[in-house]
Amino acid sequence: MRELPQKEANLFKQILQYKKGFKGAEQILKKFPEHGETLALKGLFLNHLDKKEEAYEFVKKGLRHDLRSHVCWHVFGLLYRSDKNYEEALKCYSQALKIDKENLQILRDYSLLQVQTRNYEGFAETRHILLELRPQNRQFWIGLAIAYHMMGKPDLGIKVLTAYEETLKDVPAKPDYEHSEMLLYHNSMLEETGDFQAALDHLDTIEKHVCDRIALREKRARYLLALGRQEDAEKAYRELIAHNPDKFAYFDGLRKSIGLGHDNLSAEEEAKLLELFKELQKEYPRSNAAKRLPLRYATGDAFVKVADEYMRNNLRKGVPSLFVNMKTLFANKEKAQAVEKLALGYLAALDKTKGFDNSGSTVEPPTALLWTLYFVAQHYDFKRESNEALTYINRAIEHTPTLVELYMTKGRILKHAGDYVQAMNVLNEARELDLQDRFINSKCSKYMLRADKMAEAEKTVVMFARADIADPLNDLVDMQAMWFILESGESHLRQNHLGRALKRFHQVEKLFADFTEDQFDFHMYCLRKMTLRAYISLLKLEDQLRSHQYFVRAAQNAVQCYITLFDKPEGADSEEMEGMTEAEKKKFRSKQRKAELKAQKETEEKKAQAVQEITKKGGKVDEDPEGLKYTKTEDPLGEALKFLKPLQELAADRIETHLMGFELYIRKNKLLLALKSLLKSIKIDANNATLHEQLVRFALAVQKAGTSLKPAVKSVIDKHWDTLFQGKGKDLKVFTAGFLETSKTLGSVPHLISGAIAVSLIEPGTEKSKTEAEAIIFLIADDKYVGTRSLENVLVAQKTLKSLKSSRVQEFRTKAASWFPKATVFLS
Repeated sequence: MRELPQKEANLFKQILQYKKGFKGAEQILKKFPEHGETLALKGLFLNHLDKKEEAYEFVKKGLRHDLRSHVCWHVFGLLYRSDKNYEEALKCYSQALKIDKENLQILRDYSLLQVQTRNYEGFAETRHILLELRPQNRQFWIGLAIAYHMMGKPDLGIKVLTAYEETLKDVPAKPDYEHSEMLLYHNSMLEETGDFQAALDHLDTIEKHVCDRIALREKRARYLLALGRQEDAEKAYRELIAHNPDKFAYFDGLRKSIGLGHDNLSAEEEAKLLELFKELQKEYPRSNAAKRLPLRYATGDAFVKVADEYMRNNLRKGVPSLFVNMKTLFANKEKAQAVEKLALGYLAALDKTKGFDNSGSTVEPPTALLWTLYFVAQHYDFKRESNEALTYINRAIEHTPTLVELYMTKGRILKHAGDYVQAMNVLNEARELDLQDRFINSKCSKYMLRADKMAEAEKTVVMFARADIADPLNDLVDMQAMWFILESGESHLRQNHLGRALKRFHQVEKLFADFTEDQFDFHMYCLRKMTLRAYISLLKLEDQLRSHQYFVRAAQNAVQCYITLFDKPEGADSEEMEGMTEAEKKKFRSKQRKAELKAQKETEEKKAQAVQEITKKGGKVDEDPEGLKYTKTEDPLGEALKFLKPLQELAADRIETHLMGFELYIRKNKLLLALKSLLKSIKIDANNATLHEQLVRFALAVQKAGTSLKPAVKSVIDKHWDTLFQGKGKDLKVFTAGFLETSKTLGSVPHLISGAIAVSLIEPGTEKSKTEAEAIIFLIADDKYVGTRSLENVLVAQKTLKSLKSSRVQEFRTKAASWFPKATVFLS
């Protein structure tokens, strides 16, 4: 490495300070054009100017001239880090550290990447080196403790923090936030070890130094309960309730502290618990938790009594959220029936005497009838009795035609009934009642998307966008309006616009990638500000972020799109062409091409107009609005796997992950990976309906492979065969017959559908198997399946009949229309 003269060396130091850096680098390079470190730093400046290619060119050039410079390798790592290529960045930092092992800045950056990539062992090692180099630095002690904690070794983290606390000479006399957070983090690790006595003793020691008094009291109550000190725990939880009488967790702790923490309460225990809640209601008359919780534990007549009081008070006050608050109770049929009886009794009495009972002694306010009608309508909608629900909500609208909530509920009822267009129209009425309400506007847009009215939805949703925004729809993506992106993608998918759908689902994937990247800045910030408990929560949240329902939905839909592209590549016959002669197919394709050309022309005209408007406002033009780059992929299954892999790492406890995995691996003919997915699905839910169909397909794939299977692969499959097929051997008919018996016991429509598909697969193409599969699907009409005969399941059943090329599709459609008379999808 060539040394610079004193003048240029001083100038190089200025470059490192990022002040007038670019100009300084140019001055040095005029005299010393081959100075590697200056070339690398110029590359770094170019990278910040968004000149990526030039930046990499200069940094690589700098490395060629000075391969032994830690600065060049560090800068190369910074470039890779800015491009989110953490693997290559780590290699560069590692190389830099071989040259300068004690460089604090490189070690810091290296440790940040290690925690970002969840290499906690490497993170602990790097933090240990930093601590040895600067033992007086608090952040290095804390960083090492966190590393051990996240490795699953809280005991070592405790030792590190204890050692650091012993080095402190001046402990703050008054509570100091940063010191307080460190002590509470120390205590949290003690709790994780399961030594609650040690945690409680430590809590007593640090009490005077802690700022977060509520966290201190919550921890003490929790530890006392865990140690079996019931009286002390009861006292602690009563103090917490006095502080916040609406926190359910405090009431739960109090219940456990008096020995009533178990689920199956005796009559005597139930009476004791209800008496406790009565006392608490008198003590805290404004506490909603004290009034709501008795409904969870009361049974029989006691439930009717407390529910009656609770419902009357809320209906009298006009609480719109009453039904949402109570519907969790409906998992218990007796409670659901009791609530229904009470509500209908109120209605009858209000119509007759204007009171909640027939005595006529109390006249309720006029709004009591309105909110009772509203409650009953929601109740019948929950039961999916749409006609009854509509009757009551229409009465409510007649009573008060200006209340937005009533129209929203009516729209929800119609949506559940399958009439998406009418549901959209009703929500639009609600929107027009209050044009300043953004929530109603968004809800209306969502219903428009459910009705596949894309143009109307896009026009409505941007009404609240700023006037100066060039492309309001793209702004929704920038603002991370996930609900709109997902609903829009699913609408495109229903309309078979795979490119547009995939574009939306990839936008969701990018948003989650951004969420993951956003944590990077907190690795240093949280150690500096000592928000340690929040930081640990952040790391744990990020580790399971992609198990969120939004990402799972996007991934499932994207995988479905890519599977469709794989199964039916461009140019293949569509479903509409099934059963046509070659002449009819030719005529159909010609008609289809003309329609596509017309649609393309319209799209191009709209695009040109949109481009003109966006350009006028200085916005960025979307070069691929149709998402063609996604549909033109040569490896659709490979693209689908990119959605699947994050789920396999971060949402492995969800069965959907492994069901999707099977669909991809069986198509790629990766039998062992397909087997792995099946085994994981069985572990999560062996009775899953889709799983049975996949097991049958797997067995058939193994049979088809026959002698071409490698001995090692066959050995692994044979080893797990009994686990897959519950000891039924290789007779798939017997296996499916047993599954169908289970479906009858469960009264499950999804199981019937899966069984029908399995029967059709075992003997494909035969009239016998087709007739048997049809008969299985028509069992849905039996009353025992009414509980799972939802609109979604019936639509899947109809689609299955179509895939069997059944002549009974119209017959099934007629039956479905009788079950869902308002569902437009079953109209001829």
